[in-house]
Amino acid sequence: MDVQSPAVDRPSSSRTTVVLADDHLVVRAGMRLLLAQDPALEIVAESSTVSETIDMVREHRPGILVLDLTLAGRSSLPMIPELLTASPGTRILVLTMQEDPAFARAALRSGASGYLLKEAAAEELLAAARQVAGGATYVQPALGARLAVEGVGPHHAAEPEPLTERETEVLSLLALGHTNQEIAQRLYVSVRTVESFRARIRDKLGKETRAELIAAARERGLVA
Repeated sequence: MDVQSPAVDRPSSSRTTVVLADDHLVVRAGMRLLLAQDPALEIVAESSTVSETIDMVREHRPGILVLDLTLAGRSSLPMIPELLTASPGTRILVLTMQEDPAFARAALRSGASGYLLKEAAAEELLAAARQVAGGATYVQPALGARLAVEGVGPHHAAEPEPLTERETEVLSLLALGHTNQEIAQRLYVSVRTVESFRARIRDKLGKETRAELIAAARERGLVA
């Protein structure tokens, strides 16, 4: 179990507590070092899976949760409302590789307070954390501009995003029983890329289990 709950002095009430949720240890280490530069922020726990994240938020009730959208191959988007119910005072800053505005819309509609890409400069992560901690919403400027053009914000509804050609191909292979590794080999991509495709498919279709995805593939005539 890859969770840290440092046995140190409890953070003072004047500091904003932070939980880091990312399934890459090196990424978490980098975030930890960066956020530690701000004396107003204190890392109190880390997690690498959806279940660990829920446990850490319930236990620590942090001021901020820095959340990756894919944890150990599972989408974390559907759990955002559950996290906010468990800890209403927690503000969620999504830090992800997913640059598709559909994910930003879904995260913001679900209750996230910020959306930032991992390619952002280190200073921007600090700025985003401070802004979210202060009660504001932060969206990476490039994504914010695209959302504004589309007229979609945290409280706007949007039509479901259609699957791309590659996402349709991945859904078809999933429905035929292929594993992530097999799909990666067939499409000449990494397993991590396949996991990202699966997360996008689940979010766009509103399906979570493999059985639901197979049923969705059949509805679309992708498999018999």
